[in-house]
Amino acid sequence: MGKTLVYPKRDSNTVNRYKHRATYDLGPIHSIINSSQVLHVSFNPGPSDPFPAILPMIGQMGSFDYPSSSIDEPLDCYLHGYVSSRIMNLARASEGDGLPICVAASRVDGLILSLTPNSHSYNYRSAVLHGYAKLVTDEAEKLWAMELITNSVLSQRWKNSRVPPDKPEMSSTVILKVKVVDGSGKIRDGGVSDERKDTENAEVTDRVWTGVVPVWETFGEPVPSPQNKVKEVPEHITEYVRSMNEQNRAYAESAVGVTLPKEEQH
Repeated sequence: MGKTLVYPKRDSNTVNRYKHRATYDLGPIHSIINSSQVLHVSFNPGPSDPFPAILPMIGQMGSFDYPSSSIDEPLDCYLHGYVSSRIMNLARASEGDGLPICVAASRVDGLILSLTPNSHSYNYRSAVLHGYAKLVTDEAEKLWAMELITNSVLSQRWKNSRVPPDKPEMSSTVILKVKVVDGSGKIRDGGVSDERKDTENAEVTDRVWTGVVPVWETFGEPVPSPQNKVKEVPEHITEYVRSMNEQNRAYAESAVGVTLPKEEQH
Protein backbone atom coordinates (compact mmCIF):
# COMPACT_ATOMS: atom_id res chain seq x y z
CA MET A 1 0.00 0.00 0.00
CA GLY A 2 1.41 3.38 -1.03
CA LYS A 3 1.92 6.28 1.32
CA THR A 4 -0.91 8.81 1.59
CA LEU A 5 0.32 12.25 0.52
CA VAL A 6 -0.82 15.19 2.65
CA TYR A 7 -0.54 18.95 2.62
CA PRO A 8 1.67 20.39 5.36
CA LYS A 9 -0.12 21.92 8.33
CA ARG A 10 0.51 25.67 8.55
CA ASP A 11 -1.25 28.48 10.38
CA SER A 12 -3.16 29.31 7.19
CA ASN A 13 -4.74 25.89 6.62
CA THR A 14 -4.95 24.15 10.00
CA VAL A 15 -8.55 23.38 10.96
CA ASN A 16 -9.29 24.46 14.53
CA ARG A 17 -13.02 23.72 14.93
CA TYR A 18 -14.31 20.14 14.63
CA LYS A 19 -10.82 18.86 13.98
CA HIS A 20 -12.12 15.30 13.58
CA ARG A 21 -13.77 16.36 10.32
CA ALA A 22 -10.57 17.77 8.86
CA THR A 23 -8.46 16.15 6.16
CA TYR A 24 -5.12 17.18 4.72
CA ASP A 25 -4.97 14.26 2.29
CA LEU A 26 -4.41 15.38 -1.30
CA GLY A 27 -6.94 12.94 -2.78
CA PRO A 28 -10.11 14.07 -0.97
CA ILE A 29 -9.16 17.75 -1.24
CA HIS A 30 -8.46 17.59 -4.98
CA SER A 31 -11.65 15.58 -5.54
CA ILE A 32 -13.77 18.25 -3.86
CA ILE A 33 -12.17 20.95 -6.02
CA ASN A 34 -12.64 18.95 -9.22
CA SER A 35 -16.25 18.03 -8.51
CA SER A 36 -17.34 21.63 -7.82
CA GLN A 37 -18.95 23.51 -10.69
CA VAL A 38 -17.80 26.86 -9.29
CA LEU A 39 -14.65 27.73 -7.35
CA HIS A 40 -14.45 30.87 -5.26
CA VAL A 41 -11.10 32.58 -5.67
CA SER A 42 -10.08 35.35 -3.29
CA PHE A 43 -7.14 37.74 -3.51
CA ASN A 44 -5.91 41.13 -2.31
CA PRO A 45 -6.91 43.74 -4.92
CA GLY A 46 -4.28 46.23 -3.76
CA PRO A 47 -3.63 48.98 -1.19
CA SER A 48 -6.27 51.33 -2.66
CA ASP A 49 -9.10 48.89 -1.96
CA PRO A 50 -9.77 47.94 1.70
CA PHE A 51 -11.95 44.94 0.81
CA PRO A 52 -10.68 41.51 -0.19
CA ALA A 53 -11.90 40.46 -3.62
CA ILE A 54 -13.57 37.14 -4.38
CA LEU A 55 -14.54 35.77 -7.78
CA PRO A 56 -16.53 32.75 -8.95
CA MET A 57 -14.34 30.90 -11.45
CA ILE A 58 -14.09 27.49 -13.08
CA GLY A 59 -10.99 25.39 -12.73
CA GLN A 60 -9.44 21.97 -12.27
CA MET A 61 -6.56 20.26 -10.57
CA GLY A 62 -4.03 18.75 -12.96
CA SER A 63 -0.37 18.40 -13.93
CA PHE A 64 0.86 19.42 -17.37
CA ASP A 65 4.34 18.06 -16.65
CA TYR A 66 2.96 14.75 -15.37
CA PRO A 67 -0.50 14.37 -17.02
CA SER A 68 -0.90 10.80 -15.78
CA SER A 69 -0.71 11.93 -12.14
CA SER A 70 -3.57 10.59 -10.04
CA ILE A 71 -5.91 12.70 -7.94
CA ASP A 72 -3.95 11.92 -4.76
CA GLU A 73 -0.61 13.19 -6.11
CA PRO A 74 0.75 16.77 -6.15
CA LEU A 75 -1.21 18.83 -8.70
CA ASP A 76 -1.55 22.44 -9.80
CA CYS A 77 -4.84 24.30 -9.93
CA TYR A 78 -5.71 25.76 -13.34
CA LEU A 79 -8.25 28.60 -13.49
CA HIS A 80 -9.98 29.98 -16.58
CA GLY A 81 -10.60 33.70 -17.07
CA TYR A 82 -10.76 36.73 -19.37
CA VAL A 83 -7.62 38.52 -20.46
CA SER A 84 -8.41 41.94 -18.95
CA SER A 85 -10.03 40.87 -15.67
CA ARG A 86 -8.60 42.33 -12.48
CA ILE A 87 -7.18 39.07 -11.17
CA MET A 88 -5.42 38.42 -14.48
CA ASN A 89 -3.91 41.90 -14.52
CA LEU A 90 -2.68 41.48 -10.96
CA ALA A 91 -1.19 38.07 -11.73
CA ARG A 92 0.45 39.48 -14.87
CA ALA A 93 2.07 42.27 -12.85
CA SER A 94 3.07 40.10 -9.88
CA GLU A 95 6.69 39.37 -9.17
CA GLY A 96 8.47 36.49 -7.49
CA ASP A 97 6.30 33.44 -6.85
CA GLY A 98 3.16 35.08 -8.25
CA LEU A 99 -0.14 36.44 -6.96
CA PRO A 100 -1.16 34.99 -3.56
CA ILE A 101 -4.68 33.59 -3.82
CA CYS A 102 -7.09 31.33 -1.97
CA VAL A 103 -9.31 28.81 -3.78
CA ALA A 104 -12.39 27.46 -2.00
CA ALA A 105 -15.04 24.90 -2.91
CA SER A 106 -18.00 23.38 -1.09
CA ARG A 107 -20.67 20.75 -1.68
CA VAL A 108 -23.83 20.24 0.39
CA ASP A 109 -24.87 16.59 0.71
CA GLY A 110 -27.70 16.72 3.24
CA LEU A 111 -29.82 18.77 5.63
CA ILE A 112 -29.40 17.66 9.24
CA LEU A 113 -32.72 18.29 11.01
CA SER A 114 -32.26 18.02 14.75
CA LEU A 115 -34.39 18.56 17.82
CA THR A 116 -33.15 22.10 18.39
CA PRO A 117 -32.12 24.86 15.95
CA ASN A 118 -28.66 24.95 17.47
CA SER A 119 -28.02 21.30 16.52
CA HIS A 120 -29.09 21.67 12.89
CA SER A 121 -26.30 21.20 10.37
CA TYR A 122 -25.37 20.03 6.88
CA ASN A 123 -23.64 16.99 5.56
CA TYR A 124 -21.01 18.68 3.45
CA ARG A 125 -17.61 18.59 1.80
CA SER A 126 -15.40 21.67 1.64
CA ALA A 127 -11.84 22.38 0.58
CA VAL A 128 -9.48 25.35 0.67
CA LEU A 129 -6.20 25.79 -1.19
CA HIS A 130 -3.56 28.50 -0.79
CA GLY A 131 -1.05 29.16 -3.51
CA TYR A 132 0.62 31.52 -5.96
CA ALA A 133 -0.93 32.22 -9.36
CA LYS A 134 0.88 32.99 -12.59
CA LEU A 135 -0.34 33.30 -16.16
CA VAL A 136 0.29 30.28 -18.37
CA THR A 137 2.38 31.58 -21.29
CA ASP A 138 3.37 28.32 -22.96
CA GLU A 139 0.82 27.68 -25.74
CA ALA A 140 0.94 23.89 -25.42
CA GLU A 141 0.26 24.05 -21.68
CA LYS A 142 -2.48 26.65 -22.23
CA LEU A 143 -4.26 24.42 -24.75
CA TRP A 144 -3.88 21.43 -22.44
CA ALA A 145 -5.39 23.39 -19.53
CA MET A 146 -8.25 24.69 -21.69
CA GLU A 147 -9.09 21.12 -22.67
CA LEU A 148 -8.84 19.98 -19.04
CA ILE A 149 -11.24 22.70 -17.87
CA THR A 150 -13.66 22.28 -20.80
CA ASN A 151 -13.94 18.56 -20.12
CA SER A 152 -14.62 19.31 -16.46
CA VAL A 153 -17.76 21.17 -17.51
CA LEU A 154 -18.96 18.13 -19.44
CA SER A 155 -16.91 15.01 -20.14
CA GLN A 156 -15.47 14.73 -23.68
CA ARG A 157 -16.84 18.14 -24.63
CA TRP A 158 -13.53 19.44 -26.02
CA LYS A 159 -13.26 16.91 -28.86
CA ASN A 160 -16.99 17.21 -29.55
CA SER A 161 -16.79 20.93 -30.26
CA ARG A 162 -14.99 23.16 -32.78
CA VAL A 163 -11.34 23.02 -31.77
CA PRO A 164 -8.68 24.25 -31.52
CA PRO A 165 -9.65 27.80 -30.55
CA ASP A 166 -8.72 30.44 -33.12
CA LYS A 167 -6.24 33.26 -32.46
CA PRO A 168 -8.78 35.81 -31.13
CA GLU A 169 -10.16 33.18 -28.74
CA MET A 170 -6.70 32.27 -27.54
CA SER A 171 -5.82 35.94 -27.06
CA SER A 172 -8.95 36.75 -25.04
CA THR A 173 -8.64 33.69 -22.78
CA VAL A 174 -6.15 33.51 -19.94
CA ILE A 175 -5.28 30.50 -17.82
CA LEU A 176 -3.95 30.95 -14.30
CA LYS A 177 -1.71 28.23 -12.92
CA VAL A 178 -1.75 28.06 -9.14
CA LYS A 179 1.21 26.45 -7.43
CA VAL A 180 -0.40 25.14 -4.27
CA VAL A 181 1.53 25.55 -1.02
CA ASP A 182 -1.06 24.17 1.39
CA GLY A 183 -4.61 22.96 1.58
CA SER A 184 -7.20 21.42 3.86
CA GLY A 185 -10.60 19.84 3.62
CA LYS A 186 -13.53 19.33 5.92
CA ILE A 187 -16.13 16.61 5.59
CA ARG A 188 -19.28 16.06 7.63
CA ASP A 189 -21.39 12.97 7.09
CA GLY A 190 -23.71 10.90 9.22
CA GLY A 191 -26.98 11.65 10.95
CA VAL A 192 -28.49 13.79 13.66
CA SER A 193 -26.48 14.65 16.76
CA ASP A 194 -28.55 15.96 19.67
CA GLU A 195 -27.72 16.62 23.29
CA ARG A 196 -28.94 14.24 25.99
CA LYS A 197 -31.06 16.95 27.62
CA ASP A 198 -33.18 16.96 24.44
CA THR A 199 -33.11 13.25 23.50
CA GLU A 200 -34.37 12.40 27.00
CA ASN A 201 -37.10 15.03 26.90
CA ALA A 202 -40.25 13.18 25.77
CA GLU A 203 -42.18 16.42 25.25
CA VAL A 204 -39.63 17.39 22.61
CA THR A 205 -39.00 13.99 21.01
CA ASP A 206 -42.72 13.25 20.67
CA ARG A 207 -43.40 16.33 18.52
CA VAL A 208 -40.19 17.15 16.62
CA TRP A 209 -39.28 15.09 13.56
CA THR A 210 -35.54 14.52 13.20
CA GLY A 211 -33.50 13.07 10.38
CA VAL A 212 -31.57 13.85 7.23
CA VAL A 213 -32.76 15.19 3.88
CA PRO A 214 -30.18 14.05 1.31
CA VAL A 215 -29.15 16.81 -1.12
CA TRP A 216 -27.55 16.26 -4.50
CA GLU A 217 -26.90 18.26 -7.65
CA THR A 218 -29.16 17.18 -10.52
CA PHE A 219 -28.61 17.66 -14.25
CA GLY A 220 -31.80 18.07 -16.28
CA GLU A 221 -32.78 16.93 -19.74
CA PRO A 222 -30.69 18.70 -22.44
CA VAL A 223 -32.59 21.47 -24.21
CA PRO A 224 -31.46 22.19 -27.81
CA SER A 225 -30.66 25.75 -28.81
CA PRO A 226 -32.77 27.43 -31.53
CA GLN A 227 -29.77 27.18 -33.87
CA ASN A 228 -29.08 23.49 -33.15
CA LYS A 229 -29.16 21.27 -36.26
CA VAL A 230 -28.17 17.95 -34.65
CA LYS A 231 -31.34 15.89 -34.25
CA GLU A 232 -30.27 13.53 -31.48
CA VAL A 233 -28.55 14.57 -28.26
CA PRO A 234 -25.02 13.10 -28.46
CA GLU A 235 -24.22 10.16 -26.22
CA HIS A 236 -21.35 11.98 -24.50
CA ILE A 237 -23.96 14.42 -23.14
CA THR A 238 -26.71 11.97 -22.21
CA GLU A 239 -24.26 9.58 -20.59
CA TYR A 240 -22.65 12.37 -18.58
CA VAL A 241 -26.05 13.56 -17.31
CA ARG A 242 -27.08 10.01 -16.38
CA SER A 243 -23.83 9.07 -14.66
CA MET A 244 -23.49 12.34 -12.71
CA ASN A 245 -27.07 12.20 -11.45
CA GLU A 246 -26.55 8.62 -10.34
CA GLN A 247 -23.19 9.40 -8.73
CA ASN A 248 -24.37 12.54 -6.92
CA ARG A 249 -27.46 10.84 -5.52
CA ALA A 250 -25.51 7.78 -4.39
CA TYR A 251 -23.00 9.92 -2.48
CA ALA A 252 -25.67 12.03 -0.76
CA GLU A 253 -27.58 8.96 0.36
CA SER A 254 -24.47 7.11 1.51
CA ALA A 255 -23.38 10.17 3.52
CA VAL A 256 -26.42 9.69 5.77
CA GLY A 257 -24.72 6.59 7.10
CA VAL A 258 -27.78 4.33 7.09
CA THR A 259 -29.34 2.08 4.47
CA LEU A 260 -32.47 3.73 3.11
CA PRO A 261 -35.65 1.68 2.61
CA LYS A 262 -36.18 0.70 -1.01
CA GLU A 263 -39.17 3.01 -1.42
CA GLU A 264 -36.92 5.93 -0.42
CA GLN A 265 -34.12 5.00 -2.79
CA HIS A 266 -36.04 5.45 -6.03
